[in-house]
Amino acid sequence: MNSHEIDYKIYGDDMQFVEIELDPQETVMAEPGAMMMMNDAIEMNTIFGDGSKDDDNFMGKLFSAGKRVLTGENMFMTAFSNNGQGKQHVSFSAPYPGTIIPLDLSDYQGKIVCQKDSFLCAAKGVSVGMEFTKKLGAGFFGGEGFILQKLEGDGMAFVHAGGTLYKRELQAGEVLKVDTGSLVAFTKTVDYDIQMVGGIKNTLFGGEGFFLARMQGPGTVWVQSLPLSSLASRIVSAAPKSGGSRQGEGGVLGSIGDMIDGNKY
Repeated sequence: MNSHEIDYKIYGDDMQFVEIELDPQETVMAEPGAMMMMNDAIEMNTIFGDGSKDDDNFMGKLFSAGKRVLTGENMFMTAFSNNGQGKQHVSFSAPYPGTIIPLDLSDYQGKIVCQKDSFLCAAKGVSVGMEFTKKLGAGFFGGEGFILQKLEGDGMAFVHAGGTLYKRELQAGEVLKVDTGSLVAFTKTVDYDIQMVGGIKNTLFGGEGFFLARMQGPGTVWVQSLPLSSLASRIVSAAPKSGGSRQGEGGVLGSIGDMIDGNKY
């Protein structure tokens, strides 16, 4: 194997974290801020790019970091290495309620394409790059559906899905249409494209956005019930409006809360 061969265990139900077990000199790469806890013998090192190669070529590292910036991610990643004796552990937490998906890339012909915000961590040697849709014009308006990440290699990678996870096996020629934000990941054999929602009423008043992801088998597709964009918009809509008014609490209770806070007299 070119990637480090790591072991893992996933804990929790709704708010999960993954514990990675590292043998001496093994390394796992993660997004900045994902680490939850680690043993004292684990050494943390911030690096340019995804750390998939050990070369000292600055331009190569800069290109790798540039690809991550284009996918909306940080240009740096954090390497966690076991420089001690015996097995050591480091854990990474999910960013919001959902499911952590372990993916052995060697079981999927060495490549998985995933939503840009879903990647959590991977064994050193896994390359994290960018993937474009076929129709660039449609992709620009497709929001989350335009630029995706591709995970390549032969090691373990971990991605996060919000809410409930649904795994769908598509047969050859079978088509599944998915909201671009609800799409988590898919295998390299799936034909992926962006398709505009048909009909003026559907487009303007359907509430599903202008575009859908069209997935055609054969292959595997992972779908999430709670996209990060939906969660963020719900939180913003439920937040107090200007002046701290409790408009979302309704009627008498909201008015009483405002009086207690000094917002209304």
